[in-house]
Amino acid sequence: MEVLTMKELLETGVHFGHRTRKWNPKMGRYIFTERKGIHIIDLEQTVDMFKKAYFFVRDRAAEGKEVLFVGTKKQVQSTIADEAKRCGAHYVNRRWLGGTLTNFATIKLSIKRMKDLETMMEDGSIDYVPNKEAARMRRELAKLQRNLDGLRHMESVPSVMYVIDPDIEVNAVHEANILNIPIVSIVDTNCDPDPIDFPIPGNDDAIKATKLITSRIADAILEGREGRQEEVEEAPTATAETEPSTEEVEEPLVAPAENEPVGEEPNMEEASTEEAAEELGEEMPAVEEEQAEESLAQEPEEVPAAVAAEEPSTLEDEGTEENDDKK
Repeated sequence: MEVLTMKELLETGVHFGHRTRKWNPKMGRYIFTERKGIHIIDLEQTVDMFKKAYFFVRDRAAEGKEVLFVGTKKQVQSTIADEAKRCGAHYVNRRWLGGTLTNFATIKLSIKRMKDLETMMEDGSIDYVPNKEAARMRRELAKLQRNLDGLRHMESVPSVMYVIDPDIEVNAVHEANILNIPIVSIVDTNCDPDPIDFPIPGNDDAIKATKLITSRIADAILEGREGRQEEVEEAPTATAETEPSTEEVEEPLVAPAENEPVGEEPNMEEASTEEAAEELGEEMPAVEEEQAEESLAQEPEEVPAAVAAEEPSTLEDEGTEENDDKK
């Protein structure tokens, strides 16, 4: 199944670039032609490069890595927030604060401050603060939520960054390059593709075009995490199958005879003639069935327990003779 088709790209207008006078010469290899003063992007290259980006994001998500969505233009703000929430990724869709990645320790303190203010609002403790101070805290909370709401669950620097229009998000791209974070980005004809690890040539201004590509990147994250969950679920099952059960290990190899102490050899003198005959009957081969019937017919009658106790040697000799005959 194709992750992205040429028909979908054409329907959403991904092939439309900027005006020819605004182009970046480094994007020349991705431009197909020019029509009415507008560059047309080569969608065949777009499909191939999107597949590479899709599989890269999927593999990183399967490894448990975190992804950060960045897009602060007005036409992509809602798309970034919706798709990031759908796949469980972090996002920045209002303003990129300087040092969000390179000075993440300070950003974490701001996130903690935002959560503390939210707790005060929920439990009503802000009502016990003077009105002027409470109004200031509410304004501070609104500002923090506007800029850091998409980062509230980010505990460390992300492993992958997805950017819409790197020409506008130049600060985010620069910080990611400093920390060697791979960047997946939609690059239009006016952008510089060199700082991007996985460029996707396409229209980064149209709402439908950006939503199509962003939704497929979110699908890649979901696919990778589903595969990771399946591996985690299969691992305990495979371990349980390979481990032997305790009952099988603890079961003795040979069950001890009735009324016989464990670890002691049976006393042949106290064995009855009937038990000796049963043991001999189990050792007889099937081929000598007729001889076994004759020998069993000549067995002596059952000896009482008192007689067996008085004459143990006679019983032992008889059992030995019968063993010799059947051998």
